[in-house]
Amino acid sequence: MLRNMLGDIGVNQVFEATNGREAFTFIDSAFDLVNFIVCDWNMPGMTGVEFLRQVRSVDPQTPFLMITGRGDMSSVTGAKNSGVTGYIKKPFSAAQLEAKIRIIMQKQANTD
Repeated sequence: MLRNMLGDIGVNQVFEATNGREAFTFIDSAFDLVNFIVCDWNMPGMTGVEFLRQVRSVDPQTPFLMITGRGDMSSVTGAKNSGVTGYIKKPFSAAQLEAKIRIIMQKQANTD
């Protein structure tokens, strides 16, 4: 579903992973191909926050959008403290996803 939403908003090159370990292996080996990460909080093998921490240990800059059903402040704060760039709560529409990605990319452009 997320791949379709991303396609609907014009994101055509998407790399998918079945879990955080697979995703990190891909990012570690193809770092130059990744310019934005969208990750679910709940994944098999490791949480989205654990994946985020691994990514941030090698790459503090790539925009990272966390998708979650969690809305409690401790979760939001924990993700922010780990270096998440943005956060979107389920359920969301393609328009909401696009708006969030645009905000993140605009912030990123302003810090470069």
